[in-house]
Amino acid sequence: MAAPRALTEFIAEANEILEVLGRELLVLEEAGASDPDPDRLNAVFRAAHSLKGLASMFGLETIARLAHRAEDLLDALRLGKTPLNQQLVDALSQTIDVLQIMLGEASRGEDSAESREQAEILGAELQRVALGTPGDAIDVLDQVGIDPQVRAVFTEFEEHRLRENVKKGVGLWKVRAVFSLDDFDTRLSQLNGRLKPLGEVISTLPSSQPGDDSSIAFDLIFGSARPEAEVEASLTEGAVLSPLTSQPLAALPPPPPPPAPKRRVPAWDDVSSGTGSAFAPGPFPSAPSTVMRIAPAPVETSLRSLTNTVRVDIGRLDGLMNSIGELLLIRSNIERIAEAARQVAGPSLPKLWGQELQREARALERRLDELQKGVLDVRMVPLGQVFDKLARLMRRLVRESGKDVMFEVSGGDVELDKLIVEELSDPLMHLLRNALDHGAERPEERLKQGKAGRATIGLFARQQGNHVIIEVRDDGAGLDEARIREVAVDRGIVTREQTEEMERRDLLNLVFQAGFSTRRDVSELSGRGVGLDVVKTNLQRLSGLIDITSRRHEGTTFTLTLPLTLAIIRALMVAVSGRTYAIPLNAVLEIVSVKTGELRTIERREVIEVRGQTMPFIRLARVFGLPEEQRAMHYVVIVGLAQQRLGLAIDELIGQQDIVTKPLSGRLRDIPGVSGATELGDRRAVLVLDIGALMEELLRPQASLEPRTAG
Repeated sequence: MAAPRALTEFIAEANEILEVLGRELLVLEEAGASDPDPDRLNAVFRAAHSLKGLASMFGLETIARLAHRAEDLLDALRLGKTPLNQQLVDALSQTIDVLQIMLGEASRGEDSAESREQAEILGAELQRVALGTPGDAIDVLDQVGIDPQVRAVFTEFEEHRLRENVKKGVGLWKVRAVFSLDDFDTRLSQLNGRLKPLGEVISTLPSSQPGDDSSIAFDLIFGSARPEAEVEASLTEGAVLSPLTSQPLAALPPPPPPPAPKRRVPAWDDVSSGTGSAFAPGPFPSAPSTVMRIAPAPVETSLRSLTNTVRVDIGRLDGLMNSIGELLLIRSNIERIAEAARQVAGPSLPKLWGQELQREARALERRLDELQKGVLDVRMVPLGQVFDKLARLMRRLVRESGKDVMFEVSGGDVELDKLIVEELSDPLMHLLRNALDHGAERPEERLKQGKAGRATIGLFARQQGNHVIIEVRDDGAGLDEARIREVAVDRGIVTREQTEEMERRDLLNLVFQAGFSTRRDVSELSGRGVGLDVVKTNLQRLSGLIDITSRRHEGTTFTLTLPLTLAIIRALMVAVSGRTYAIPLNAVLEIVSVKTGELRTIERREVIEVRGQTMPFIRLARVFGLPEEQRAMHYVVIVGLAQQRLGLAIDELIGQQDIVTKPLSGRLRDIPGVSGATELGDRRAVLVLDIGALMEELLRPQASLEPRTAG
């Protein structure tokens, strides 16, 4: 039995699918039987297919079987095997009603024999309607001289759409388009966008006459009633128009229109208590209907939503977060005014007013905290959303690789901000591909090393304070340090002398350099020198950090450290050379004071020692090119992510504040160590430091401390 939360999400998803089915079915009904829109038919078919798959996954077999029957009927409809008539629409409408009833029962944990019986009866009726009518004895495609080699590559649906265009007598064209490999996807999309308003793009195929090594060619099969000159004028650069048929087309005579009935009674009128209403039908051919009338649930139940779930576009939540940020600024101003009123109390301004204003400010703060927490909770989604997709991908990749690999996943219930979860798909996919291709050995190799024949790749997540830790592990070959050193020197990333001085961790981190690959050959999975640098870049955009641990012939672990959210965060406000900066509080470990004489230099880096632990010491004024004051004592904010620690020298501690980070643009967008900007209560804009990016930038080997212009 599915977990209650998962079942609730299924009910919400299934309810949305039924809404799509019902909405699109109404549009088809209004359009009538004359050449229904193929895109809309496909949308309805996909909706039924999705519902069938979801119901099967949650073990709701009765719903899955009925959805399968509806899918079969819609497939026959989109392939032209059965006509679009009132009988078919009535059958599908009743299917939606019955599915709605069964979803309601599932949401209440019920499964009545009556609904199962209704589903079986209706399923049999759908199967009968799907048989349709026999097709034409003569195939019109045989009459117009279409190249058999072209027809051979069409799918059944594409051939059906081609046949429908022939019956209408429109012009059939082949558009050969040759594009550069650099931007073919964009230019192909543009070409489709220009052709669709003029007719129907029936198929897009790789051309039988491919382009050269730097280009790719496509053949678009296109049907249009527009003049040839107009079609040709719509083509983009690199596209050439030619006729597809060797014989002229003439539209087949349309069937005589059926007599339009004066009114159609909805299928449920004969079992309702007078609540049904008449409405005008589409121009369907008349057909005797023997569809079984299924009594629905009471009207009140059938019209209510089955769940309390509301799906909200993330953009609306972002707008709400911005509004909360503005309220936080107003709260700060009220607190400042209240404090000022209390300090200057006198005959014209009684002290009681200031105290009352402070009480109201504290009440506003409590309510804002509740509102902020509520919005953040709405933005949080389980990592399982992306983990499940990756598990399906890995099953396919393992099968194609021919390796014997067990894939383990845990921590899918750990929650993260929706925007962070969406951005994690590509980085995790790259890491898993590398683990399979570079890490996991074949069974015979593993047995020679005394390992189990089956390799293991794992994807694990856990929450740790205000961060989420995600690990991608394998028990395979491990990273070859000698090979990494060789490639780094050959490509001029570092000198051989520098590699000898590097700590092991810094040497392993060289694999994140752009274009770095230790593979001597290219495989289908990896080895092209792209992937790990993309992983690091994407994680830095999310204010995250990635670390590697690896042992030769024992395995490799990539550890990703990510904040729970990038929306509203608590920040430590600090001053450096008269400028104010915000440091995310979830990265702050402690604040200490250090005398200048206690600073030491190791390998040209300043370091400090805190309770026996030595860590790098960075002067923020120097990092951002600001004037430094000579001080006998430094305030040092100790920040940390994962296992890394860094001391940031500041001039003054201002306090803590909730902030909403806004993205930067222009010349500030690409400055390392800055994730965005925020506004303070006095309407001053300040920069928000990206601790993960600062660590990556300032702790890498031979890091340059050239000043940045981020003041």
